[in-house]
Parts: sequence; structure tokens; C-alpha cells
Amino acid sequence: MADHYDDLETRDPTLREAALFDCLPGILRNALKAPAYAERLKGIDVDRIRNRKALADIPVLRKADLPSLQKTALPFGGLVNDAPGSFGRLFTSPGPIFEPEAAVPDPWRAARGLFAAGFRRGDIVLNTFSYHLTPGGFIMDSGARALGCAIIPAGPGNTEQQFELIEAYRPSAYCGTPDFLKILLDSARTDGRDVSSITRALVSGAAFPKSLQEKFAEHGIDAYQAYATADLGFIAYETSAREGLVVNENIIVEIVRPGTGDPVAEGEVGEIVVTTLDPHHPFIRFALGDLTATLPGSSPCGRTNMRIKGWMGRADQATKVKGMFVRPEQVAEIGRRHPELGRLRLLVEREHETDTMTLMAECEAGSDDLVAAVTATLQSVTKLKGIVTLVRPGTLPNDGKVIADERSFA
Repeated sequence: MADHYDDLETRDPTLREAALFDCLPGILRNALKAPAYAERLKGIDVDRIRNRKALADIPVLRKADLPSLQKTALPFGGLVNDAPGSFGRLFTSPGPIFEPEAAVPDPWRAARGLFAAGFRRGDIVLNTFSYHLTPGGFIMDSGARALGCAIIPAGPGNTEQQFELIEAYRPSAYCGTPDFLKILLDSARTDGRDVSSITRALVSGAAFPKSLQEKFAEHGIDAYQAYATADLGFIAYETSAREGLVVNENIIVEIVRPGTGDPVAEGEVGEIVVTTLDPHHPFIRFALGDLTATLPGSSPCGRTNMRIKGWMGRADQATKVKGMFVRPEQVAEIGRRHPELGRLRLLVEREHETDTMTLMAECEAGSDDLVAAVTATLQSVTKLKGIVTLVRPGTLPNDGKVIADERSFA
């Protein structure tokens, strides 16, 4: 497929960046009407937030904090100024986290990703994401309908009824987790059911390893993956180039060092932070807790937006050492106090039935005095004793891990 959803996907990256940051101050001014954002943005001149460097001055809002924040101000934690009744649908996902759906076409920005996966007007789509309370089913449903597709709202499970639907309606496309598509294919082979009408798929919600990609291809299914969340909808999606995931239009994606809001260099693994330009339910520097890294340049498919490698693990690496929590934010604080250090990695191990900590720190020119100073800072910040080892720059893995818990309690 060489065609694109619209001209936005192929515009000059500098024009896209300018358009995003021309809109952002207005979104921020509107966000100030919501009490929680008014507090978070206190003292910040939102009219000057016109580039990524200025945006990085705004503190991140962690997804992990939403449940407690929403408990203090039901239902949306004071982050939404519009009344619940002004939205189209109201959902909940595990946490619990309460999520409103804007009463607009394709509110989760899914159509673009479905189009990249080959979905077209007139296609019949078997949608196996849940329609019950959580937004997953409606994220795909609204995007596919915006493309002019007909939807079978199948939901997950009940393979016998799924086969009846497939054989009756002959859908050409599938939406759901890759795991459930595998179950359908395996069960169809065992039970002698015909699912050959499905030739395209958009999968999300679980890892999509190469082994599964190859299995689907053997069944004649051209499957693509998307990175989406129940809060934000589509963030990035795979294209025909099969080189990473292209970031969706009309959102701003940053990759930051875990435990901080500090952007990392291109190609370095970090936490995904998203800012949306939704005036009804803005997310300002929303830290998702997922790790990824950017890819250089533009996609061979012709889309020019930023590309990410896809999901690369979780950024929330908090662990307990000798009964006390140690968090990535604490490791980041050590780095702030010692700017001569580069990448940091706290190694947690167990020796002689005792927890141990070793802070590995990249440094151009180390000294005994620096080791002593960082050791003191490690104890001051974590309230635990540990060893500091300085290593050459580029020695530590670029995997986004700030805390590596290597203990085994087997």
C-alpha cells in the first residue's frame, strides 16, 4: 500500500511541528479552566509553550497517579472542565480509571491506523475487543465506522458464536488482540470451521512477536499492530514499511528518562509521554509508564511523522530493598545532584540472604572523591547503603532500565 489517509501524513516535519505548537497554547489555556490543571500549571506562562524545550518545563502527569487523583475529585480528577453529560460515552478501566469519550467522529483517532493496516470503505470488520465498560471495542469501532466499514461487535471469547458470525458475514478484517486471533485460527483448524475470509488484521493490547506475525501470514492474514491506550486511543501504528510505528497526527509524543520528565536523546530508550490537542479532555505530558525509543528519519512508506520502536517494557521499576521502596525518581535525583554522571543503573542483588545495591554510573573521568560523594548521595536519597561503580560512557545497556532487580527468591 502506497496511499495515505490524508496529506497531513506526508507534510514536511517542520510544518507539522509548527502546527502542533501553534495549537498548544490554546489547549493549555482551556485546560486551566479545570481545577487540577490550574494547580499543575500554576506559575507557568502557557503562551510561551511553543516548542519541545518549553513543554519539558511542565511536570509530567503519571498514569499511575490517576486512580488516586480521580478519587479526590470524581469522576475525572479535576482534569476535565466539561460536565460528564456532555460526552458521548463514559467508561472505566482497571485502576479504576474513568474515561470519557468525546461526542465527535473518530474520538480516539483510530481511523488513520486502521487505514494504514489496509482497512477500506465497505470492509466488514470483526471487532473482538470488549464493548463492556472499557473503551477498547469502541476505539476500533468508531475508527472503522469513520472509514465506512461495517462492524461486527463480537467482543472477546465464545469462539463457537464467533465462527457463526464469520461464516455468515464473511468479514475481511479483524480487530482484537493477537492472542485471540491465534485462538480463532487454531480452533477453526481443529473444528473444521471456515475463517478464510479474514485477510487483514489490526492487533493491539498484547505483544506481537515475529512468530505470531509469521503464523498469521501463513493463514493469508496481513496483520499490523498499533500502540493504543484506554485513555488516549491510538498513539502510533504500523505501516506497510514494517519499520517501527508511526506516531499519530495531532498529538505530541516525547520520550523521557524514567522517573523524570527530561527528554532523552534520539534513539535512547525512555518512557512515553503524550500531550493531546483535545479541547474537551486534554492530556498534558501524560506519562504512560511504557518504554520505547525513537527511530531516525522518516518511514519508507512516505509518512513523515516521528517513529517509535514499539512497546519495549515498563518504566515503573520501583522495588523494595531491605523493606524500603527504591524508585526511578530517586535514581534520577542522584543524577541531578551529580551532572558529571551519564546513564545510571541501580543493580539490586541478594548475597548471603541480604539485599545489596550497586549504582553503576557512566562517567568520562572518575575519581575516588567522586565515588565517595555519589555513595553519600545514594545513601542520603534512598536511606540505604550501597556501592557505587563508575564505568565508561556507553557501557550500560540502552534498554530504559534505571533499576535492575536481579534477585531470585526461588
